[in-house]
Amino acid sequence: MNRKQLLEGWKVKRLGEIASINYGYTAKASSENIGPKLLRITDIQNDKVDWSSVPYCPVDEADFQKYKLIDQDIVFARTGATTGKSYLVSNPPESVAASYLIRLRIKDSTISPQFISKFFQTSGYWKSVSSGISGSAQGGFNASKLSELVVKIPPIDEQKRIMAILDEAFEGIDQAISNTEKNLANARALFDSFLNKIFTEKGDGWEEASLENLSERITKGSSPKWQGINYVDEPGILFVTSENVGENQMLFDKKKYVEEYFNEKDSKSILVYGDVLTNIVGASIGRTAIYDREEIANINQAVCLIRCQSNKLLNKYLCYLLNSPYFRQILHDNEVNNARANLSLGFFRGLQIPLPLVNEQASIVFKIDKFFIETQRLETIYRQKLAALNELKQSILQKAFTGQLTSKNC
Repeated sequence: MNRKQLLEGWKVKRLGEIASINYGYTAKASSENIGPKLLRITDIQNDKVDWSSVPYCPVDEADFQKYKLIDQDIVFARTGATTGKSYLVSNPPESVAASYLIRLRIKDSTISPQFISKFFQTSGYWKSVSSGISGSAQGGFNASKLSELVVKIPPIDEQKRIMAILDEAFEGIDQAISNTEKNLANARALFDSFLNKIFTEKGDGWEEASLENLSERITKGSSPKWQGINYVDEPGILFVTSENVGENQMLFDKKKYVEEYFNEKDSKSILVYGDVLTNIVGASIGRTAIYDREEIANINQAVCLIRCQSNKLLNKYLCYLLNSPYFRQILHDNEVNNARANLSLGFFRGLQIPLPLVNEQASIVFKIDKFFIETQRLETIYRQKLAALNELKQSILQKAFTGQLTSKNC
């Protein structure tokens, strides 16, 4: 069957032609159980909504009729980290969509909302969202851009056949994804449990000492802006921020460079190979890694540099220690939360470290390294499986929206 025959009866439509598309209602949630529910971006978790936890909001009848949600509406996050995420509403209580959502309501009875909702899972849709994001640092995808998106739509009977095939295929794939995600989480939890056991069940002869007495230097960097220094393209000084400090590994998918003059202004925080770096500001507080590059670099004010006295404290021992759930909790318990959570250098200098002799630290590190390598191997396998399963879903969706899924010759 050639492509022309395959697409016979299909139509190409803009979303604005087949649906009404509107922004949500601007209102604040109420603590009182008065009015309709106010569906927000944060209420949509794992493609589900727990309506019992959705707050109410006061709204007059005219606005309720204008903004209310009905069965088979589709809502979209239009800003922030979840921009483009969609949700097909099913038998909602009396409710309205919040202002940071876009509501799409199919108005053509020959088009299935379920079919259109599957379009919003395709890679093509997500590419459109990415290219259409604009505005603030949080990004955004507006109703006009959504209206202009083009969808290929078959006759209603074929839509139903496609949906039946997708539902059956996705049921098995989604179950496999769920199982793989659980295996990934279990591998991580097992490693965390191993770390906790080591650092909470201390061995004979262990002592405690302040980190200040075990380190050559504990400091942090500063902001280039405060120093009147510019970011530059490579070459320059590699500038390490909290996003580069992963858990037990440095992350350099994204690199920043600053003018070389920065090292003259802030020489105390110039990095050397083997320095322990831990994040002290924001959501990633306590995430710790060892700087493992020979490249000259410096850090910003969100990263703490700890240079161990190697005859007393091994950098890998400290890195694993700070990344253990037990010590991460100690760090979080001592956060100072003004505008953003942060930890002070004074806190780190006074932090008490459980300390065996250096040769025992080396033995502990050797054991953890072996466990860590095996954990990473398992995590790599599980992530590869997740990627393959998601690619399979995209392949099936691609066929669905190009007419190949129900072709007799496929």
